[in-house]
Amino acid sequence: MTCGGSWRYLLGVCSHNERRAVPVESEGEKHIGPDTGPESKGEQRIGLLNGFAAYGMWGLVPLFWPFLEPAGAGEILAHRMVWSLGFVLIALVVMRRWAWALPLLRQPRKLGLITVAAGVITINWGVYIWAVNSGHVVEASLGYFINPLVTIAIGVLLLKERLRPAQWAAVGTGFAAVLVLTVGYGQPPWISLCLAFSFATYGLVKKKLNLGGLESLAAETAVQFLPALGYLVWLSARGDATFGGEGAGHAVLLAATGVVTALPLVCFGAAAIRVPLSTLGLLQYLAPVLQFLLGILYFHEAMPPERWAGFALVWAALSLLTWDALRTARRSRTALRNAAIAAASATAEASAEASASAEASAAGVTEVAGQEQAGRPQ
Repeated sequence: MTCGGSWRYLLGVCSHNERRAVPVESEGEKHIGPDTGPESKGEQRIGLLNGFAAYGMWGLVPLFWPFLEPAGAGEILAHRMVWSLGFVLIALVVMRRWAWALPLLRQPRKLGLITVAAGVITINWGVYIWAVNSGHVVEASLGYFINPLVTIAIGVLLLKERLRPAQWAAVGTGFAAVLVLTVGYGQPPWISLCLAFSFATYGLVKKKLNLGGLESLAAETAVQFLPALGYLVWLSARGDATFGGEGAGHAVLLAATGVVTALPLVCFGAAAIRVPLSTLGLLQYLAPVLQFLLGILYFHEAMPPERWAGFALVWAALSLLTWDALRTARRSRTALRNAAIAAASATAEASAEASASAEASAAGVTEVAGQEQAGRPQ
């Protein structure tokens, strides 16, 4: 298996939150030749708008979590689980997408994978919320910058995928970046590594699960629901819950965590079926870029020279990775186009030969008939 599979699996799930786990073809796989019809252009425009909306919301979400204070990260996380389930269930009912639920209950292996996915994404969500509300937005953004590199490393170690030379160079550069950032932070960037590895693991589980984004989110939050609700009840019994005690506005914001979680996923689902893989590969960097800029410009987090050097190495690795992916997609597209042209030529030649053979046969029959007619007595 080549690392193209790792790239696809990355783009099948790589975002700040869940996205629809549908097969996404490269541009070469979607179209042998460019589809320039007005309807196709309109669909691609809609897809791009939805893609920008999804990744834009994921990139700007650090602005939302501080509004939920004085709620702690644990309470915010629990509310996110509870309200996400409610919002997603409403969306599934509206879209009439519930036929998958009963068959899923009869598949123990998938139920086990959903439980693992729910556990891993709980870690990811919790660390991210804590990082943002504790003044580590830049380090959190780094986690999603290095996530593609971690995903490729997992593809090599667990899926036995083979890397191309440019991908080896990108992974090596990323490893060097982590070493530089370890010096810059005075310790390994644990927040970044935890976010990157938890989401890469989540992606691996989702690859094996093969369930739609909304459906998967509904199943995962269903697993999370009872523990989260129990935690909220426990907080309330201790008098430490902020829901209902900080005013109606605060309660509404906590409930809005469900919308914040699911709405970008809906937008991404609309984008994934309309734009090619190469475009999604570029759009995915919008979220960590926005998070990084917010950390620097809005939250005014410190960036000493060592951290700039580490981030520069990460960006160099991602640039190399993106260039390699685009080049591979272009070659694949060219190969598919040439194969289609060759197949069309072979079909045309076969048709021409068949037509010539038929004409020759018809001419032979005509000639024989003429000879027979000439040989008959008048």
